[in-house]
Amino acid sequence: MLSRLNFVDVLRLIVDIALVSYVIYRFLLLIRGTRAVQLLKGLAMLVVASVVAEKLQLTVINWILTQLRLVIVVALPVVFQPELRRALEQLGRGKFFARPFTLLGTEDMARVITEVVRAVQVLAKGKTGALIVMERETGLNDYIETGIRVDAVISAELLINLFVPLTPFHDGAAIIRGDRVVAAGCFLPLSDSPYLSKQLGTRHRAALGLSEISDAVVIVVSEETGAVSVAEGGKLTRFLDEKNLRELLQSLLLPQSNHGSSFWPWRS
Repeated sequence: MLSRLNFVDVLRLIVDIALVSYVIYRFLLLIRGTRAVQLLKGLAMLVVASVVAEKLQLTVINWILTQLRLVIVVALPVVFQPELRRALEQLGRGKFFARPFTLLGTEDMARVITEVVRAVQVLAKGKTGALIVMERETGLNDYIETGIRVDAVISAELLINLFVPLTPFHDGAAIIRGDRVVAAGCFLPLSDSPYLSKQLGTRHRAALGLSEISDAVVIVVSEETGAVSVAEGGKLTRFLDEKNLRELLQSLLLPQSNHGSSFWPWRS
């Protein structure tokens, strides 16, 4: 009986450690490439300094660091607010609560990707600015309502015409849900990241801003250079050619079993 209890206790401990390790791993993935990494490094330095001060009996420094701990506990929820919000959104998009981001089959989604890539290549060659949003699990109704309803089956020709200069749709975003363009001329929230390059304009800030608060995939065509970028998960992948754009969209929108690694080393 004793050995049986010991086995159960060991098994419980293993499960406990495994769950905590997985949570920490997911948290590190969540903050990777964000300013939260630098904040965590600063917190780690404070912890090390506190331990050293306590060991060396540096009374004043130890007292100051102790007071800082109280300030940090209060400040953490504020400092990490974007990351905490993203973590809660991802929790809400878990298997038990998530709605499928599309009812399309693999072939239909592949066709949507093909049409988007075709349109982007034409827009890029003509240096026509564009902002194309592909909705996934997070609903974008709040942003759809800021634009003009289109509700049309997606095609490269439709997307190209939506971004013709000096039209009502040109400066806004086109939002795709499934295989339909539901709205165009939509306004998106701008990213307030201080680390974004000054060379990037409002379209890129809008793309990053939406990707920071949702799981949408946002494609940007620069009006100045014709360069193609994709924002997803608060990260911006720039200077994509046709092949790389197609592969990236496939890795994000099609079942992962059909594709290789989704690691893109040129993300910034």
